[in-house]
Amino acid sequence: MKNFSHRVNHFGHKPPDSHRTALGASGAYTRPRVRPLVLASTSRYRRELLARLEVPFIPAAPDFDERAEDARFPELGAEGLAVHLARGKAISLRAAHPDAWILAADQIAMLPGPPDEVLHKPGSESQAIAQLMQLSGRTFALVNGVTLLDARTGAFRDAIDTQTLTMRPFAEAEAADYVRRHRPLDCAGSFRIEDPGIKLFARIASADFTGIIGLPLLAVARLLRAADLLPGP
Repeated sequence: MKNFSHRVNHFGHKPPDSHRTALGASGAYTRPRVRPLVLASTSRYRRELLARLEVPFIPAAPDFDERAEDARFPELGAEGLAVHLARGKAISLRAAHPDAWILAADQIAMLPGPPDEVLHKPGSESQAIAQLMQLSGRTFALVNGVTLLDARTGAFRDAIDTQTLTMRPFAEAEAADYVRRHRPLDCAGSFRIEDPGIKLFARIASADFTGIIGLPLLAVARLLRAADLLPGP
């Protein structure tokens, strides 16, 4: 897998209304209307992470079937599919939020092959235990695709963040105990590093641990700065 960690693609843009001053009909300066930032996610993990950047945002549920895009994985690879899914989520909210900036992300757990395999959210205890046994003693990647859509123009800014993780070898009884006590059923790979799931790991190579949780804030902050939604270069 190519290393595109924390790569950001910038598209031309003009400063948002919040950074321009307008003249009212009387000639007096008026306060411009601030364009909203919409988070295309109902995930509590992503909401809590984005709140750390202290940027006001509106969470909204995207109308996009991620699993319907599974067949694109051989064509796009993990990085391309992650960005494709993030863009699909953002596009699904454009009509409802035509004046907004729309932030969307998708995380893919990828177990190297051949062939490479995508691990989805398990949804059940039995599937979660089976996923953990697949990962026991192995190295895998969490690939985050993040996009910021300017709903006015349709222009995207994209970022890719990749984390490399290695689980230590463990028995099925340990995996089952973890799953039953902590129920990581909504997490690709069937673990959370922010709970006792950290005990399952031998090594984590990460430039931004928030990318493991589901929203890589360093990459997100770069996207928001490029759109003048955060201060700084």
